[in-house]
Amino acid sequence: MQKTMFLLALVLLCVQVQAQFVIKGTITDQSGEPLIGASVLEKGTTNGVVTNFDGMYTITLSDSLATLVIAYTGFNREEIAIGASKIVDIMMSEGVSLDEVVVTALGLSREKKSLGYALSKRRKRNKISNRISNTPVISNTEEYDLINENRFYKSSAEPQSTFSIDVDAASYSNLRRFLNNNQKPPADAVRIEEMINYFNYDYPEPQGEHPFEVITEVAECPWQKEHKLLHIGLQGKKIKTENLPPSNLVFLVDVSGSMSSSNKLPLLKSSFELLVEQMRPQDRVALVVYAGAAGVVLPSTSGKDKQKILTALNGLQSGGSTAGGQGIKLAYKIAKENFMEQGNNRIILATDGDFNVGTSNDNELVRLIEEKRESGVFLTVLGFGMGNYKDSKMQKLANKGNGNHAYIDGLEEAKKVLVSEFGGTMFTIAKDVKIQIEFNPTEVAGYRLIGYENRLLANEDFEDDTKDAGELGAGHTVTALYEIIPADVQSKFLKNKPKLKYQKQKIKKSTASSKELATVALRYKEANGSKSRLLEEVVSNTERTAEKASDNFRFSAAVAAFGMLLRDSDFKGTASYSDVLALAKKAKGSDAQNYRAGFIKLVKQAQNIEHKEGLGKR
Repeated sequence: MQKTMFLLALVLLCVQVQAQFVIKGTITDQSGEPLIGASVLEKGTTNGVVTNFDGMYTITLSDSLATLVIAYTGFNREEIAIGASKIVDIMMSEGVSLDEVVVTALGLSREKKSLGYALSKRRKRNKISNRISNTPVISNTEEYDLINENRFYKSSAEPQSTFSIDVDAASYSNLRRFLNNNQKPPADAVRIEEMINYFNYDYPEPQGEHPFEVITEVAECPWQKEHKLLHIGLQGKKIKTENLPPSNLVFLVDVSGSMSSSNKLPLLKSSFELLVEQMRPQDRVALVVYAGAAGVVLPSTSGKDKQKILTALNGLQSGGSTAGGQGIKLAYKIAKENFMEQGNNRIILATDGDFNVGTSNDNELVRLIEEKRESGVFLTVLGFGMGNYKDSKMQKLANKGNGNHAYIDGLEEAKKVLVSEFGGTMFTIAKDVKIQIEFNPTEVAGYRLIGYENRLLANEDFEDDTKDAGELGAGHTVTALYEIIPADVQSKFLKNKPKLKYQKQKIKKSTASSKELATVALRYKEANGSKSRLLEEVVSNTERTAEKASDNFRFSAAVAAFGMLLRDSDFKGTASYSDVLALAKKAKGSDAQNYRAGFIKLVKQAQNIEHKEGLGKR
């Protein structure tokens, strides 16, 4: 009997191994030059890869009957049935150029404007120049807003802390790009809240009337043993993709000259292909491009016409200057013309952020976005590329446009943002979400919010429904950490303020005996609402070591410590890369998508870079 079961298990294992069909090959043009960044996708799935510097690819297919779909800028889309082949080399033929498109808005109706340069000119850039465009850039014009880290506040003097939630995760994938290129990221590129919120946490599903659940936990701070951490989590209601409301999407694509390298426009198109494959017949998408001018390449089209959408997308080329403001205006116009009252109306802006024509000043663009967000159209900003990446501009646009910001450093990240987390990225379940914490001064001497520096709000903004705040998508989690100095701990981080002559703060007698650490208050509006709703959660003080805390607590703490090390923070305490690795490994959990395993590898990479830098300074 045991022998029979063993043989049966062996047969099943062999079948499973055979089901994984690995294909390798090279994608070239008709002259034999390799095509870098060509998209190779298993038809009917989201399983895809991009060719490397030599035009080579490796993809694991579901079976030998699969069909490969190959796409590249300016070339005809190819579909190849695999059969029994293990090596599939593909020579692509040049397609029709989209150098000119019809501009249909902003007073330029039917007037033709050049949005790209001819394919023949672009193809003169040989393999060597393509290689150069993809090497790590050390001296560059990337832009990041200054981050002044949050400091500690005395709870007796300033008991309240207020901030907007942030579901963006662009900082993590961006700094991963630096580290994978053996460079430490600039300190201002490290936004710790975005690093923490890159990962999902095992929070319970909301059960009540509100679209999310609030979770709190208190334990010892790993890098300051005499301090504590307050962990606050939000879990958004999960909605299956098939149950999501219909989407009215406008792809707003930067096709300027700065987008020509393979980690920009080619990767952008491969990323959007993944999203198009997810679209349903009730969903619609329009394609707007901008360079020297803005134009409509594809009017609003049903998701059932995937081939029509993909043909328009794959025909895009790069060239010219960047009229970003003009493109944004046109995209909002198209979105409003096709507005769905009960649907998800959203612009997806894909760019490196290097606007240089027309409305390009950050303040002008922010005012434009603030004006347009009142239309009920949300904004998702996807960043691509390196060397001239304008992170600061992208952050402002997403924050002010009722939207989110992601950085796409590869096809796997595109799959995470546009497929795995489609609901959270594309469908908002709550907007203007604000959190306000009031700390009990008899239990808390001082506190510090870790990250969220560009999301801080005045305390009086909490009850002001006219103040903009962050949005929460379906299934999204949001996590925030406060480092707390207990009332009986003396700390160098707390400074005494001058005594007041006319006022004296009194603490309620009942407060001293309550053992309440803090009260968490949260306000939000429904996606189409204008009046906020209030939730409150009381947090009790507990004595718990970090080792006894949940995986959620320990992993988020590991990510926070890693961010402080990358920033060389004044508040990093005893944190080290070794400590971060130990903490993260123990809190890895099930990790179905291997995101936490990727984090552990990234910490090791940063540790190696620092070690090499240390040896170089000797």
